[in-house]
Amino acid sequence: MDERSGLPPGTASNYFRSRDALLQAAARRVVELHLGEMTAATGAAAAPVDRETLIELIAVSLHESATRHRIRYLAIYELTLEATRRPELSEALSQIEEPMVDFTLRMHRDLGLGTTRDEVRTLIALFGAAVFALATRPRGAVTLDAARTLVRAMVMGTLGPS
Repeated sequence: MDERSGLPPGTASNYFRSRDALLQAAARRVVELHLGEMTAATGAAAAPVDRETLIELIAVSLHESATRHRIRYLAIYELTLEATRRPELSEALSQIEEPMVDFTLRMHRDLGLGTTRDEVRTLIALFGAAVFALATRPRGAVTLDAARTLVRAMVMGTLGPS
C-alpha cells in the first residue's frame, strides 16, 4: 500500500497499527471533508431559506459529491460494504452517524428551517442513496439537472410541499 501511494515502506503502519484503524480513519476523513463542504455551501446562503433554495443547495452538493468528489464517495461505499464483514469498522461508522445528524440539523436551524431530526435522518439516507446512484454512472453522465430532479423528490417527499 505504501508503494502505491508513493510513500516509504512502513509509513502507513507507523500511523495505523491495523487495517481496521486505517479504514476507520479513512471513513472519518470522508465525513470531515463532507461536513466542511456543507459549511462552505450553506455559509453563503442567507437565512431563512425557502424550499427552492434548500433544493438548490442540496442539488449542488449532490452533483459535486457524484462528480468532483466521486472517488471519495465510492470509497465510503466500499468502507460501508467492508463494515458488513468487520465489526470494528461497523462500530466506527455507526459512531459517525449521530454527529452527522446533529451537524445537519444545526445547519438546517441556521438556515431557518424547521426540519425535524427524523426528517434530517431521512434526507441523509436519501442523499447517500442518490450519491451512490449518480457516482456509479459512467463519467460524464451526471448532470446538475439530474441532481436537482433527485433532490426535488427527496425534499418534497420528506418535507412535503412548502
